[in-house]
Amino acid sequence: MAKLVTIFGGSGFVGRQVARLMAKEGWRVRIAVRRPDEALFTRTYGAVGQVVPVMCNIRDEASVRAALTDADAAVNCVNILSPEGKSNFTNVFEDGAEFIARISAEMGVARLVHISGLGIDPDNPSSYVAAKSRGEAAVIAARPDAVVLRPSVIFGPGDNFYNRLAGLTRMGPFMPVISPSTRLQPVYVDDVARAAMMGATGAAQPGIYELGGPEVMTMAEISRQVIEAVDRKRIPLTVPMPFARLGAMAGGLVQTLTGGLIAAPLNRDQLHLLTQDNVVSEGAQGFGQLGISPTSPSAVIEDYLWRFSPSGQYDAIKRSAKNLRRD
Repeated sequence: MAKLVTIFGGSGFVGRQVARLMAKEGWRVRIAVRRPDEALFTRTYGAVGQVVPVMCNIRDEASVRAALTDADAAVNCVNILSPEGKSNFTNVFEDGAEFIARISAEMGVARLVHISGLGIDPDNPSSYVAAKSRGEAAVIAARPDAVVLRPSVIFGPGDNFYNRLAGLTRMGPFMPVISPSTRLQPVYVDDVARAAMMGATGAAQPGIYELGGPEVMTMAEISRQVIEAVDRKRIPLTVPMPFARLGAMAGGLVQTLTGGLIAAPLNRDQLHLLTQDNVVSEGAQGFGQLGISPTSPSAVIEDYLWRFSPSGQYDAIKRSAKNLRRD
């Protein structure tokens, strides 16, 4: 019988790509999510019955244990950008990650892949980063043999980075830019998923891998890249940090008062992240050790940011038509 992998958060932005690759490799895939009825689309990633969504709440040990039953490998892709209902950074990034690591060891799950992030620091002012840091430490303590992936900001269809920036180009002649000198190393979601697959199948050695794309860019450069990709004439405008903080506080208040019905475009944790460089450390293990050649954003983003262009999917055709000669 084919081997079984349990992917926690397997219907999410990164998890669904890991599921697709694992199914392609012939593995049976168990998608462990809170709402399996909303993850039915993942069943199309493999043959009939190969990919199966199941209910799992990583805040509950019994639920995690059930999801790991008979699994040969596990991948933790769970991520939240802000507290959602009963889920918060502590019980998801710390408790949930610890449950998965400890229980997978107890149950004899051969391999574990944990997706963390660059800039790990338990004392970071960002509660998002601090919780992820403590969660990663708990994983390594319970599973020293784990493959830990630390990606920079991840891009790809459905991302929360380039799509948000492109959305800002619709607001008028100026495109707001926060912390323009901050350096990032955007990494393609498929490349991160391939690294996770290698960890789950045993093709990657245990250890920590820092994953960044082929280019280090400032926020100012990324903003100009987005403006060009969506074919809009916009002027980048630096937003003073005090105004950015006020906006983040106001957005967070609205989100709290509406019970999350109106999501803040930028919360305080995300704002703090934008002020910190997010690049691969010198000498760190990464794509080179995995034999993966990372993909540049410029090779991909136009394929999914077209909806922000003035003419949408027809924008390229209209640009081309302007070059036609009239006799």
